[in-house]
Amino acid sequence: MERRKQRKSSNRIWSKLNSKSMKVKILIAGLTMALCCFLILNMFIWRSDVSKLENPAPQPTIIYDQNGDVASKIAVSNIEGVSIKKIPKDVIHAVIATEDQRFYKHDGINYIAIIRALTRNTLSGEIVAGGSTVTQQLAKNAFLTQERTYTRKFKELIFTKKIERTYSKDQIMERYLNQIYFGEGAWGIQRAAQTYFGKDVSELTLGESAMIAGLIKAPSILSPFKDMERSVERRDVILSLMKKEGYISQNDVEQAKDQPIVLAGKKIDDYKGKYPYYVDHIIEEAIKKYDLTENEVLSGGLHIFTELNPTIQSAAEQVYKDEEMFPESQSDQLIQSGAIFINPSTGGINALVGGRGEHTFRGFNHATQLKRQPGSTMKPLAAYTPALEQGYEIFDRLQDSPINIDGYQPMNADKQFHGEVTMYEALVHSYNIPPVWLLDRMGLKYGTNALERFGIPLKEEDYTPGIALGGMSEGVSPLLMAQAFSTFPNNGVRVEAHSIQKIEDADGEVIGKWHNNATKVTDPSVAQKITYMLKGVVEEGTGVKAQVEGWEVAGKTGTTELPFANSDGGSKDHWFVGYTPEIVGAVWMGYDKTDENHYLLESSGATVTKVFKEILSKSTTEFSQKEFGLAAIEKQLSEQQKKEEQQKKEEEKKREAEEKKREAEEKKREAEEKKKEAEEKKKEAEEKKKEAEEKKKEAEEKKKEKEEEKEERKGRKERREEERERRIEAV
Repeated sequence: MERRKQRKSSNRIWSKLNSKSMKVKILIAGLTMALCCFLILNMFIWRSDVSKLENPAPQPTIIYDQNGDVASKIAVSNIEGVSIKKIPKDVIHAVIATEDQRFYKHDGINYIAIIRALTRNTLSGEIVAGGSTVTQQLAKNAFLTQERTYTRKFKELIFTKKIERTYSKDQIMERYLNQIYFGEGAWGIQRAAQTYFGKDVSELTLGESAMIAGLIKAPSILSPFKDMERSVERRDVILSLMKKEGYISQNDVEQAKDQPIVLAGKKIDDYKGKYPYYVDHIIEEAIKKYDLTENEVLSGGLHIFTELNPTIQSAAEQVYKDEEMFPESQSDQLIQSGAIFINPSTGGINALVGGRGEHTFRGFNHATQLKRQPGSTMKPLAAYTPALEQGYEIFDRLQDSPINIDGYQPMNADKQFHGEVTMYEALVHSYNIPPVWLLDRMGLKYGTNALERFGIPLKEEDYTPGIALGGMSEGVSPLLMAQAFSTFPNNGVRVEAHSIQKIEDADGEVIGKWHNNATKVTDPSVAQKITYMLKGVVEEGTGVKAQVEGWEVAGKTGTTELPFANSDGGSKDHWFVGYTPEIVGAVWMGYDKTDENHYLLESSGATVTKVFKEILSKSTTEFSQKEFGLAAIEKQLSEQQKKEEQQKKEEEKKREAEEKKREAEEKKREAEEKKKEAEEKKKEAEEKKKEAEEKKKEAEEKKKEKEEEKEERKGRKERREEERERRIEAV
């Protein structure tokens, strides 16, 4: 009875379910549920954030030298992204044939592959297989962990759909190939090409493309460095899949298999990290002048074309690695230095080294960021250029005697005064008093105005007579001094120093370009007169150690005093700014922190000049003009020299005449003295004769006296005898 009742109940339920109205209700409920699931799924998809993929894969910024050749690379990521335009079709086809045959046909999910994977996973009782498309792998790599759970799979589905709705297939493939791991530390297709075959991804052959695509499945196991045979087998499988998908022919397969495999080893990019100080300055210039961010420069895949001359730069770096080129430092602090070389006609920075010792990325650059008093290198800028502009000439005589300007009393380095000296002599021998005297006589405004034209920034405290000798509250950098001196070989025109010619983005679009920024500082004749005098500094003055055999070099040394009393004549800073017709270089040397235990002992003429000479000597192949063109002043110089020579001859004749006159007077004086001596001798002889006569007379008188005395004694004796005889007779 109970079974009968159960059958009747079941029949009633089944009949209700089997009714038309119930079927409609179930269908509606199912559709509603499906619609809800669809809406919920799409809500998840809509709310998903895949903007991370908007950021392009980090690409190295490539630095090009002045010839357009790659000089250095900047990269801060282990991923080196490339545009899909650079990736060969063979690579893309190999990846599609291997990883996702229906990549260009599905909407991110390969449902057939998923069903197949679910079946295998269900039968095994655990997740042993997946049905991931390229898009799914990208979603997993970019946003998820590698755990194999259904929750992660659901998230992967959401991100996959969002990616497919946001990006094109080519954009998805580009991001995928730039982010996946290919083994041997190579992230991204570009690094893989460099690591395994030592070439750019654009140069990969069909066989190499297939071998790299085969690594995706198990990069640590299939690496050709670890198991060449297994890697080749995997490559052949990829080639077969590519043929099956219709991407290549059987002939292509055979040719690829026959092509020898040449592994380059784990190639180190020779360009990465080259010319560090120059690259530091490029980054600084790109940020300040072209409004780029540091991240854009370091990871934006920019192409920066520069004024870098690799020969001069290498020469400078080589010199700065040679410890013998520098004085011995104290054990606790290294003597620092900075050097920069500029093309005077373009303003292009050809080379720079910002310091000694270990380089720190974007650390302090002594060539461009230093601020130190320039010493006597300021004299041609602040005193002699404005003086020539005011009508003074090279061989005009200047005062070199004690002066006092409101308590300011400059002194020459040799502690001597030389009376009157020509402007040429004053500059060649770096006397201190003449330029101060000259600036004071002209007016301070002429000197400060000239410095502003030379591009030297001044502060209110710098407007003093001491500016003629480089007395500044802060100071200048070698960059600014080289830029200022570039005026002279460029016939009075200063071109702003720069390292960047132009900047292109990763797609080759120009986003920044150098525009010539030239300033007329002075007339060509004035510039050439300064060059003539500065050439004398190197030929016969304080800069003789900067001479380079066979080349005309002009320049000026500079030394600054210690900020404390010192008995051994040490100095704080050494400078030399020198140039040839085609290059200008500025070298500074000193301690970062100067104190009683840290200062320079030698003179600037023995230190920085040597560094300048060595760098220039190693770079002469880059230049052609060995002599300065002084056409604008040759006639004037010739006339001045003739006038000076004539003046010297006249002065010589005058000196000779005066000398002869002095000689004649001396002879006359000698003759008179001789005559006087003769007279004195005659007088002396006469006196001696007189004395002799007097002595003779005295002798005669004494003799006479003696005779008389004798006679008298004889008379007395005779008288005594007569007296005795008389007495005897009387007796």
